[in-house]
Amino acid sequence: MCEKVLAIIPARSGSKGIKDKNIKNLNGKPLMAYTIEEAIKSKVFEEVIVSTDSEKYKKIAEEYGAWVPFLRDKKLAEDTSTTIDVIEDVLLKLKNIKKEYDALMILQPTSPLRDEYDIRGAFKLFCEKKANSVVSMCECDYAPQLTKRLNDEMKLDGFLSNINKIRRQNLGNFYRLNGAIYLVKIQYFLKYKYIYQENSYAFIMDKRKSIDIDDLDDFEYTEFLMQKNHFHINNSS
Repeated sequence: MCEKVLAIIPARSGSKGIKDKNIKNLNGKPLMAYTIEEAIKSKVFEEVIVSTDSEKYKKIAEEYGAWVPFLRDKKLAEDTSTTIDVIEDVLLKLKNIKKEYDALMILQPTSPLRDEYDIRGAFKLFCEKKANSVVSMCECDYAPQLTKRLNDEMKLDGFLSNINKIRRQNLGNFYRLNGAIYLVKIQYFLKYKYIYQENSYAFIMDKRKSIDIDDLDDFEYTEFLMQKNHFHINNSS
């Protein structure tokens, strides 16, 4: 079950929040280069593929060692395109050229602090548990009991009434998806089009490495963390 694993790095060229986000220079490299390099260094994968609709992105991805056997159709590079549709398209096109795998790992380029050790750790858990899927998560900053949906009146009547005698430290630990790693058996994925159906496990990542870049503030904060904590500083270009 753990023999042939495919890495898929989805990197479309369109981005509303940050223009050309996936190739924007981050601490000396295009954003997606970090994910490509760590995937290759992990030695987990048979192939590391970048799915993109752009010839420019294709060239950059190949410069950093990824395989880009075909460009993504434009209809799969819209804001409304789903990751499931993109992955299905990649698998179909690979099957057409006689390339088939046992499992796949989706690695979003917007998680540049996820490294080879995280990838190997998730893969190790996947094999040990004989899992259908493993998904990365990190600890939440706040317990959900400390949050509330607000209506237009912004009223807080009754808020925290059930837990006001409980110390915050005793609320327990809660975890959220961090978007860095999605590892799944291919047959399971194609059957359910859903990752969490059965025999799915969480791989816990450090919160410091769990940033998912969405806007310019995230981008600048990630660059600050890289420079402060020396994340990926020693990676070759």
